[in-house]
Amino acid sequence: MSGQDMIWNRLPQTWYEAPFMGNGSMGTYICKEPEKNAIRVDVNNSMVHDHREDDKGIYGRSRLLIGYFLLHPVGEITSGTMRLDLWDAETRGCIRTTSGEIKLRACVTSESPYIIVEAEATEGERDFTWRFYPESTDSPRQLNAILKKSKNHFKKDYISNPASQLYERNGLNYCWQPLLAGGGTATVWKEIRKGNKSVLVISNAHSFPETDALKKAETALANLQTADISLLRQAHRDWWHNYYPQSFISLPDKKIENFYWAQMYKLASATRVGGGLLDNSGPWQVLTPWPNTWWNLNVQLSYWPVYASNRLELGMPVVDAINNNFENLINNVPEAYRKDAAALPVATDFNLVGVDVRVPGSKPFAQVGNLPWLCHNLWLQYRYSMDESILRNTVYPTLRRAINFYLPFLEEDGQGILHLKETYSPEYGNAKDCNYDLALLRWGCLTLLEACRILSINDELRPTWQHIADKLTDYPQNEDGMMIGKDVPYNRSHRHFSHLLMFYPLHLLNAEQEGSKELLEKSVEHWHSLPDNILGFSYTGASLLYAAFGEGNKALEKLNGLFALTLRPNTMYMESGPVIETPLSGAQCVHEMLLQSWGKKIRVFPAVPSQWQDVRFQDLRAEGAFLVSAIRKGGKTTDIRIKSLAGEPCILQTDMENPVVKIGNAMLVPQGKGVYALDIRKGETVTITSQAAEASPIGPVEGKGGNFFGLP
Repeated sequence: MSGQDMIWNRLPQTWYEAPFMGNGSMGTYICKEPEKNAIRVDVNNSMVHDHREDDKGIYGRSRLLIGYFLLHPVGEITSGTMRLDLWDAETRGCIRTTSGEIKLRACVTSESPYIIVEAEATEGERDFTWRFYPESTDSPRQLNAILKKSKNHFKKDYISNPASQLYERNGLNYCWQPLLAGGGTATVWKEIRKGNKSVLVISNAHSFPETDALKKAETALANLQTADISLLRQAHRDWWHNYYPQSFISLPDKKIENFYWAQMYKLASATRVGGGLLDNSGPWQVLTPWPNTWWNLNVQLSYWPVYASNRLELGMPVVDAINNNFENLINNVPEAYRKDAAALPVATDFNLVGVDVRVPGSKPFAQVGNLPWLCHNLWLQYRYSMDESILRNTVYPTLRRAINFYLPFLEEDGQGILHLKETYSPEYGNAKDCNYDLALLRWGCLTLLEACRILSINDELRPTWQHIADKLTDYPQNEDGMMIGKDVPYNRSHRHFSHLLMFYPLHLLNAEQEGSKELLEKSVEHWHSLPDNILGFSYTGASLLYAAFGEGNKALEKLNGLFALTLRPNTMYMESGPVIETPLSGAQCVHEMLLQSWGKKIRVFPAVPSQWQDVRFQDLRAEGAFLVSAIRKGGKTTDIRIKSLAGEPCILQTDMENPVVKIGNAMLVPQGKGVYALDIRKGETVTITSQAAEASPIGPVEGKGGNFFGLP
């Protein structure tokens, strides 16, 4: 894994250049503070939110900043280096000054609420100091508007939260940041110093409406001794060393391979069971116009990589958020619809509270599709795990209410075709028969019918869902491909691919249907032909769309467009603010090139670029709860290994010539055109090779270069 590390040969000066660390809630990054002779260690926690009852929007319930430490050296900083060790999930660095040097080692402990920064100085720098600087606890959107002098984002009647309180007691240092709404955020720290060595240990907690965050953070630090640090570090490393081998990929393009592993590191740093949802920033909140959780694309894309990478536990915060806040979903629709409907606003806090979603046909817009789209993520969590409790307790009741919200707003024409009243296509505009909603409505009805079959539920709405699936109008399209909706062509540059969800991720239109590929290619080409607002996730979206139709070369070309555009030195991405989903969706592009499993069929190497002649992966996960490993040599598939975790029917599609079962008891039953049925029982593994070959071990493939990220 050392070849995947990020290396800085000069000091970063911003969050999007810096090494970052996190444990799913607490987070930090380290950089030189611009225009100051100091090194910054940021303190952040994705659980820190405002909770104003009188403002459910993006000012009153936003993420909040906490503060940062500055290391003040004795001399003037002249240079420095850093390395983010992905395997150990820690940053090491050396800061050089006119008086000597200071070596740093930092981590956010994986299973404990600590940021630990160890420092060792030469004699001339032994008197360096640490100091904490609290940030304003006003909404980052408001603070960003003030900084950028943005009248559009400045809220004139915004009332600031109280000032931070700093004090020292019993050998500990405290920062208490109370909120107008109640509760607050506590940061507690102590420095253990001996000679030229220092260990700074920081803990942070948030509570609402209680004020016991202080007690939580204090308790975490009160009895911590120097001897405990090595135990914490070892437990931290053990967690990460168990995390990475859940799956493995190796590519001949080492830059994309580096990028991929950085995203696997980023995922586990940003979201965990019991931690925060993956919002736009993850645990590394900065000034931004988007300090909330966005549901019209961002969260959905952020969680896509957890499924195929066999890291399903990282997807559970979404399931938990729905289960723990179901009443809030109901309260997001107007009161008249709360009996049997629910919805997600564009932006919410972690409790899914936001401004009420308007009904279809209303002005200025009704963005209804966000919850059905999130339900697709929940469905994937079920399909990749085959955990029926997720389907019964989360997917089914949530999707049922999400689809019910559409039902009163469907109208039948003279031919019996159903049409949807005007809704809003994210960031584009209003349209009747909006493709964003038509695709999600159709998928939702079909999925509810499937759920009823699996769960043996005789739902009274089954005939309604079947009628909608049969009679819902076709997707509006013209000579350029998919339109936004009826009478609304795609004719201005637009970063979202909401109007193309029927191709991906829903696969309602797919490569196995005549004419769908031509329609997809025409639609994507027209979408990208208007380039002014084609941004980061426009490239990953196009890559995913092409991969879904087997176009590996085009998928790679679009993924490389992300690298050429604005991917930052540490693989973060930003526009007018950070948007973490863009690079994470880039990891999903890699998955879709190597393995697809939509439509209850496992497709091995379905969209591998022609220049990737040698590729290997191990234990990627497929729908139906299969672990799949495969080897490609010289452009040909030579080995496939499949383990069934749930005993689901197994259908395999491969380009392997003359495949035979080399290890295992299953029979390969040809179904035509490279498709085979395998009878694999739960817990069984089969290895398939071409007829004359022996099974090969999975290992890295050769390629040029490494350590592509950081600063040269």
